[in-house]
Amino acid sequence: MPYWTYILQNETTGKLDKGQTSDLKSRLERHNTPESGSMRYTYKQKGLWRLIYSEEHSTRSEAMKREKFLKSGQGREWI
Repeated sequence: MPYWTYILQNETTGKLDKGQTSDLKSRLERHNTPESGSMRYTYKQKGLWRLIYSEEHSTRSEAMKREKFLKSGQGREWI
């Protein structure tokens, strides 16, 4: 099963959200559904989220390491 590391951008505010998932399509739908209270950060932002970047990984561990990098100072510079 593939795992994904992704970067979403809010179309209204321009803010970014980084994460990892095994179902990229479903995750994007949840980020854009107001009823999804588990996505508190993205829920508080007005406007739709769009996928601007994704990477496929063969294990969840690899995806989690990449997510951690993207959230680091070096990762923010890379973005």
